[in-house]
Amino acid sequence: MSRFTTTNIHQQPPQCPASRRNVLIVGGGPAGLATALMLAKRGWTEITVLERRRAANDYEPDKSFNYLIDARGQQLTDLLGLTDLLSKIGVPASEFQITRIQPNGDRKTIKQSFNDPKPAYWLFRSAFLQLLYQEIEHHWAHQITVLFNRRCVAINKTIEDTVETLEVVVESENSSVPERFQPTLLIGCDGIQSIVRSTLNTWDHSGKFEVEQLPSPSSGLRYKALRLPPNFPLDAEAKNHAVSTQSYGIRGKFRERRRALSLGLLPIKDQDVPRPAMLINWADHQLWQLKTGEEVLNFLESAFPQLPLRQFIAPQEADRFAESEGGTFPIPQFCSGLHYLLPCPSKRHDQSMSGVLLLGDAAHCFPPDIGQGVNSALEDVYVLHQVLSEHEDDLARSLPVYEAERSPDVEGLVRLVQIAAPWQYNQAPLRTKLWFMGSVIRLGLSKLLPFISPPIAFSVRDPQYSYRDLWLGEQRTSRILSGMSWMGFIGLLGIVVLLLQH
Repeated sequence: MSRFTTTNIHQQPPQCPASRRNVLIVGGGPAGLATALMLAKRGWTEITVLERRRAANDYEPDKSFNYLIDARGQQLTDLLGLTDLLSKIGVPASEFQITRIQPNGDRKTIKQSFNDPKPAYWLFRSAFLQLLYQEIEHHWAHQITVLFNRRCVAINKTIEDTVETLEVVVESENSSVPERFQPTLLIGCDGIQSIVRSTLNTWDHSGKFEVEQLPSPSSGLRYKALRLPPNFPLDAEAKNHAVSTQSYGIRGKFRERRRALSLGLLPIKDQDVPRPAMLINWADHQLWQLKTGEEVLNFLESAFPQLPLRQFIAPQEADRFAESEGGTFPIPQFCSGLHYLLPCPSKRHDQSMSGVLLLGDAAHCFPPDIGQGVNSALEDVYVLHQVLSEHEDDLARSLPVYEAERSPDVEGLVRLVQIAAPWQYNQAPLRTKLWFMGSVIRLGLSKLLPFISPPIAFSVRDPQYSYRDLWLGEQRTSRILSGMSWMGFIGLLGIVVLLLQH
């Protein structure tokens, strides 16, 4: 069960001693900006965030996907006082509703309610980043500095008066002279290729910063985003249009492995911006071999005869899509080590201890199968806030406790992602149908038999259940279902034997 409690967001932060100053956060994505805001609310000062993007509103086409911020992630937005703003720019997801459109034009809408503890919200990744950045600009600019167009290139340990300190070397395209920082607290929010984590792995020889990878059927899938109008026509006569606040799964007509394709669209609130349609499939799919926009349009026209694609996909967008590198779903992975403390002589009471911490994708990364990428990162930050509160922001006590409490959840989360819903992308239609049927059967059994847990999608959004508890429940249910299957098989075999005897 969760250890979390509600915190008064209007409470004044304590006065900042020397130990609560000089923080460097590598990575200005959701985890990095959220961490900066949390520390600022706690009274920390001199917080610097390094971000590779050129500006806060720098558009990244290959990252124009949606987030679903659920109750787990909203623990932190509640703390920061941002959930009301989140509800204004997001589409509530009190129930899952998707319209499937077949190649012949037939449509079917499926609805599934979730017993979420509070509404979750769909919104663009860019919109969420802007929400966090504007909160910094409007209320915390005196404590937080975000430096764009910066790249961390080295992290060193230096000696000052017999005491080890951190030195971080940073480069910028605008200057040939590297910047150097000496933070008290260095936080790695720099993603799957984290230089912070790789540096810790060279410093610490215990192996806890080695990444453990777990195979998954969805890892290695490639994706690209095709930008469509928010309310594009669903037929040649334009009698029906897509609704921007609804989800769509548009099936292609091809069945061959290297040609089969689906278009997936998630809800958006802003009807004045392009709507990304995600195309996800195997790395050797024919779509990824197309070099020009005209080739892309010809292929998509053949794959999706139910849509008048040339009516709403501009040649410039097709060209951009063809030139885009897209992205690849990572292998589910994590490291058990989340913190590192530099030794501090016990006699030096005037010297603050320096520490390093890993959050978000730098510590755990996986495909978006159960929608917990951003939510787990926000929960990382919330757990850190709770631990800092319990130990009066003392890094020497807080960071080891954070690792001890969070590391089991990190492993449980990644193991859940490995098996929960890897076939949902229709990359193998038969496996997708079997996975869907299995989920429906298990959901029905969970309603009849209380000792069987429902599919992970129905419980993972509730923060009262830790990821580790959910993983243990998943293992228990798998053993029960396996035993029931064997009992059923043996019983059926016995019936066959009796019939043969008679």
